[in-house]
Amino acid sequence: MIYKNSPIPIYYQLEELIKGLIEKGDLKPGDALPPEREYAEKYQISRMTVRQAFTDLVNEGYLFRQQGKGTFVAERKIEQGLQGLTSFTEDMKSRGLKPGNKLIKFEIIPADSQIAGHLKIAEYGPVYEISRIRLADDVPMALETNYISANLIKGLTEGIVNKSLYAYIEGQLNLRIDSASQTIESSIASQSEANFLNISKGDPVLLIQRNTYLLDGTPLELVKSVYRADRYKFMIKMKR
Repeated sequence: MIYKNSPIPIYYQLEELIKGLIEKGDLKPGDALPPEREYAEKYQISRMTVRQAFTDLVNEGYLFRQQGKGTFVAERKIEQGLQGLTSFTEDMKSRGLKPGNKLIKFEIIPADSQIAGHLKIAEYGPVYEISRIRLADDVPMALETNYISANLIKGLTEGIVNKSLYAYIEGQLNLRIDSASQTIESSIASQSEANFLNISKGDPVLLIQRNTYLLDGTPLELVKSVYRADRYKFMIKMKR
């Protein structure tokens, strides 16, 4: 219901009405919304007001537009907190989603100067290069590449990597993962990234680099990830 005499702006009321339908499941991901004209006629409001509501919901990630086709309900973004250090597998399980991997590359390579610097090892020292597509309920979420010293973490196999790397490091090797530093920046998908993530070239992505350390300060890994910006968002709580 839209209340025209309410102090709450009409466009905001319409936004909340549509959000409610999405959250209750009456509108599901992929569903097409009626044209702006139908909303305007139904609630006796201007099409400009409807357009503003749609635009706000697109910006918030509830809807998406396809040129010449209309406006549709978007897949809800997975929210990850930035306060704690967890693995992708742990994140997905905590949200009731089935984590998965599609291994693209698993090999030992000589560390170049950049990788060696991050891992505090000698240049050309052996490192695992592990590239995986990270899945949630079988949907690609991220393209992730890990670099780990082969002299530090021994015995890695494709089978271990396809389960949980952190579980192996802590549970089998009895090493304590302590902290990490992480940077996040926006970018657009290259053609190869788009192919792996089932998106289009030029779509927005999040570039994330993580340096992870053991309890004694030893660098454990350098991780470079490309996350789908349409399916993932990061959240942090701040206290004054």
